[in-house]
Amino acid sequence: MFDTSDPRAGLSVSTATGSTSGAIAATHYTEFDGQPTDITALGSKTWITRGQNFVVSYSRLVAGDELRRPDGQDEYVAILHQDGAAVTVSAGGEQVAAKGQSLVVVPAGESAIIADQPTDVVRVFDIRTEDLAALASNAADYEEPHPRVAPLEIWPEPTDGDKLRVYALDAIAPEPGRFGRIFRTRTLMINYMYPTEGPRDVSKLSPHHHDDFEQGSLAVRGEFIHHIRTPWTPDMNQWRDDEHTPVGSPSLAIIPPPTVHTTRATGGGSNILIDIFSPPREDFSDQPGWVLNAAEYPRK
Repeated sequence: MFDTSDPRAGLSVSTATGSTSGAIAATHYTEFDGQPTDITALGSKTWITRGQNFVVSYSRLVAGDELRRPDGQDEYVAILHQDGAAVTVSAGGEQVAAKGQSLVVVPAGESAIIADQPTDVVRVFDIRTEDLAALASNAADYEEPHPRVAPLEIWPEPTDGDKLRVYALDAIAPEPGRFGRIFRTRTLMINYMYPTEGPRDVSKLSPHHHDDFEQGSLAVRGEFIHHIRTPWTPDMNQWRDDEHTPVGSPSLAIIPPPTVHTTRATGGGSNILIDIFSPPREDFSDQPGWVLNAAEYPRK
């Protein structure tokens, strides 16, 4: 249920392709200030969390350190969320600089992201990146696939071929009727939400559910409370109390289907969320003008 002022109020009803039976998974929360998965020789730290179809790697890089992926790596997305971020990205024989709040699509094959100064880098992969999926802090949660989540689908190739793409987010002004700043690749959809100032109006929340896909809710600035309600199944042993979980930044919540959820900013300053989906959402893709790189990445 959305407030009438929310652009999502007119979305079409999705057709679930995942199972509508079986246990409903629990929400998973990661605060990126605990024990990291990896610490490099230079002191950079990386945390890794996964969903069923995607993997999120959060790295806090010191100047001069780098993140490399080998030949055979599938296309992935890198996100810079700090105003002072600065990295150099190399892939496919190209080299580009990305600064400030940016989204970078890194093509398949060998790649490197080098920090020109201390910078936090979020990399989002699809689940075919098996080595990182195995290192995820919650890897044990996916020893068996979650039946309610539809499988990964590969969408069509980009119209202009595989290449490095840098999208400067500050250059994208809000437009009435458009929801956030949405980009898609062949396997991922990222919605980098516009910042909000101060606590969210509690009379204009957006409780809703997804039939058959998880949502990664990445907090990169501010403070939030994730409100989660798990529907009752016939098996009372699977029932859960409502959750009202406070999180800081940076943090990631993996929200499973078909839980009812909404997130409320509580921080007094600027608050930013980034939503992650895999595969790309068809309902968002149906909305004219919502997917900002739709001309490059055709829909299925």
